[in-house]
Amino acid sequence: MAELVYRPVIGAARTMFKALDLKIDTQGAEHIPRTGGAVLVSNHISYLDFIFSGLAALPQKRLVRFMAKDSVFKHKISGPLMRGMKHIPVDRENGGQAYAQALASLRAGEIIGVFPEATISQSFTLKSFKSGAARMAQEAGVPLIPMALWGTQRLWTKGRPRNFRRSHIPVTIRVGEQIEAAADQYAGAITRRVRERAQELLEAAQRAYPVRPKDATDTWWVPAHLGGTAPTPAEARAAEAR
Repeated sequence: MAELVYRPVIGAARTMFKALDLKIDTQGAEHIPRTGGAVLVSNHISYLDFIFSGLAALPQKRLVRFMAKDSVFKHKISGPLMRGMKHIPVDRENGGQAYAQALASLRAGEIIGVFPEATISQSFTLKSFKSGAARMAQEAGVPLIPMALWGTQRLWTKGRPRNFRRSHIPVTIRVGEQIEAAADQYAGAITRRVRERAQELLEAAQRAYPVRPKDATDTWWVPAHLGGTAPTPAEARAAEAR
């Protein structure tokens, strides 16, 4: 079926990134399969993460169908675009339908994008991972592909104003090797392995990031353990609970 919406949206995103003069550094895109289903698993630090995660698949000529909360699909602007790109709405009160749709897409050879932390990490560290991605990969018989994003939180994240000025922000993307999800394994063990690999990729992205905390004029986007002023994981959990 022709991609009447997805490809024009990609073109618009690339035009916007060029206008903002973003410095996008991607490594590991070759780990994304050129054919067949896979579950792409990423950390979540920005409202724009699905765009950058999707960009990582383009060198392999793949389009990623992301699972996203259903409220995004109800918005008068984003809703038609999300549906046109064949992304999958998730009702958090009843996720069975979204799970079944994602499973069918995987079996049809699609790549499904998942943010297993479920919500944006306001500490910019990895939260716990839910096991749904591993279970989907097991049932569909497809691999998981861990990845990590860094720098996207400087563009637009929870609790901060959007920064769509021409500010030359670097964005670092690291994609890891495929992780097999054997049907006879415990999904929790697979999830832990994926999270550990995502953590390694996140640390690699942070090391490669060209802006160091000591060089930044404002370190709100830097995790506390790296010398920044972002909330600690405990502080972020407390804020989410309120």
